[in-house]
Amino acid sequence: MIMQSRMPETLVSEVTHTRPSAVTLADGLYIGAGEPVVLMAGPCAVESYEQTRAVAEVMARLGLKVLRGGAFKPRTSPDSFQGLGEEGLRILRAVADEFGLLVITEALGVEHLPLVADYADIIQIGSRNMQHYPLLWAVGELDKPVLLKRGFMSTVREWLLAAEHIARRGNERILLCERGIRTFETATRNTLDTNAIALVKREAPWPVLGDPSHATGRADLVLPAARAAVAAGADGLLVEVHPRPEEALSDGAQSLPVEALPEFVDHVAGIAAALGRGIT
Repeated sequence: MIMQSRMPETLVSEVTHTRPSAVTLADGLYIGAGEPVVLMAGPCAVESYEQTRAVAEVMARLGLKVLRGGAFKPRTSPDSFQGLGEEGLRILRAVADEFGLLVITEALGVEHLPLVADYADIIQIGSRNMQHYPLLWAVGELDKPVLLKRGFMSTVREWLLAAEHIARRGNERILLCERGIRTFETATRNTLDTNAIALVKREAPWPVLGDPSHATGRADLVLPAARAAVAAGADGLLVEVHPRPEEALSDGAQSLPVEALPEFVDHVAGIAAALGRGIT
């Protein structure tokens, strides 16, 4: 019997990179490799122009550059708010253009990608889609940054190999996002794996972000988790902010009220400064 040899799995970082590199988000805005920590903020779901603009106005005043918001929402229950779709994308783009911001938003599938790419500057791949390989291949053929969230039941190696699917198609403008994993603990929504942030900073060439909103599920824990992520080496944060969290159609319990954003930025900037980094 002839046995076929099996090629070992090899990551891009083990072959083509000797040190972490920054990813260009836009002219003059970079993330990773010691650049300022990039704070991406906005509502979990785009609900209206007024709601989104209220957040963006405060962000612009604070010098933040990337507006996040969901137009297509992957919800556990089909009865939950599924997003405004293309209308949500139009709102994001209009508000971002008004204040000179970039847009990051999620693509749920290959069929949504061309539409999302028309409006977004950064494409987000959510936790549930981390191993949606046709979608990874499709974003790998785009000339746009891609934020890849870690699957909530995925190992670090599975996460990095998912990123490899994107890179092998030619797109190395990859941002890795630790958004909390499911463990035996039920006191919080998920468990923020700061070990993974520190590890991936050593093992992969791409910038790493933390998502303290999904990791904790509680607005009062978002700041402590954000500080921990930056202290562990995160190059950016993905944070949910809403003008009236108690009225939010999606994830209100983990959304910071917009009036809390200035204090949040000040605290995170303090941690970044202790590490010799700025924040934007």
